[in-house]
Amino acid sequence: MKKVIDTIYKILSYAFLAVALFIVLVLISSALPIPGGIKAFVVQSGSMEPAIKTGSVVVVRPASSYQVGDIITFGPFSKVKPPTTHRIVEVKNDSGRPVYLTKGDANNNQDMREVRGRDVIGKTLFSMPYVGYGVAAAKKPIGFAVLVILPALILMYDEGKKVWQEIAKLRNKKKAETKIV
Repeated sequence: MKKVIDTIYKILSYAFLAVALFIVLVLISSALPIPGGIKAFVVQSGSMEPAIKTGSVVVVRPASSYQVGDIITFGPFSKVKPPTTHRIVEVKNDSGRPVYLTKGDANNNQDMREVRGRDVIGKTLFSMPYVGYGVAAAKKPIGFAVLVILPALILMYDEGKKVWQEIAKLRNKKKAETKIV
């Protein structure tokens, strides 16, 4: 029974550590420049459902051109206003430069604002459902503590347990040696 509990503990702790590491990697990738202009953003609304769910992380990369049907991320990026991720429904030409009309898949009407090429951050390569909730939590002090302190405690506990087992082995070996002599 103890081995089953230890196995379950190891599986759960490694799974938690893997998820925490993945979220930290997504956080880092969204903060640091990645070759090719790849960026990651958290989707904060349901305007693109069912294609992209609320709480997803979208990974985008700039492209040389965008077509009708492409899902793009555009607009300002600040702490108070995140960029928007919507589908291109029409491409216009404004003095030789493309202008995009966009719409969220779940919205009834297209967006009021036209999107200029310079405002496009990139085209969606893929999305990861629900990962954004972890990323958003990690940006808060308690979430960061959970993603850093809890894995550290798990690792410390696991290593401490291994050290304690080695000490117990050495004691048992010494006891066995003293009984022989």
